Amino acid sequence: MGDLLLVRHGETEWSRSGQHTSWTDLPLTGHGEEQAKSLAPLLAGRAYALVLSSPLSRALRTAELAGLPGVAPDPDLHEWDYGGYEGITSAEIHRTRPGWDLWTDGVPPGPEGHPGESPAEVGARADRVLARVGAVLADERAGDVVLVAHGHFLRVLTARRLGLPPAEGRLFQLATGTVGRLSTEHGRPVIAEWNRQP
Repeated sequence: MGDLLLVRHGETEWSRSGQHTSWTDLPLTGHGEEQAKSLAPLLAGRAYALVLSSPLSRALRTAELAGLPGVAPDPDLHEWDYGGYEGITSAEIHRTRPGWDLWTDGVPPGPEGHPGESPAEVGARADRVLARVGAVLADERAGDVVLVAHGHFLRVLTARRLGLPPAEGRLFQLATGTVGRLSTEHGRPVIAEWNRQP
């Protein structure tokens, strides 16, 4: 059975400042580009059956700089739609909602086309991705699958792969420019590596 490799894109201005970034298509910073390039040795030497990326430029650029071949954009790998909290930090939100927690409370609606998502809605997208890659992962001759995407989305996807509710993604902090590897042990999904950097 193949492994599922999760690559979080490199740093952007907003990931550095802690601003929630979903649909705002920010480029990588210079440091983010260096992070992406540094992932190439970690990802080299494996046989990839499928490489999917969020369609946003920060993810696609990370995949390119990391040397991943044959990258296909997948809209389901988009980051959590933060609705009205796009571009706002958690500290700013807590000034008016002291008890707010993304993982349990979700977000308020944003501008047209960005209604925001609940943990369950992000989990449904993660489940669709896992269903699409499941047959590839089950084929022992096919190779590994790589997903290049965003912090909160990949955390939800990890929870779902492990059979946990979407909100349990809160347990898996994921830094920019890192690789996680989900594998199997005795037929069960497990975390084999997490937050790996060169």
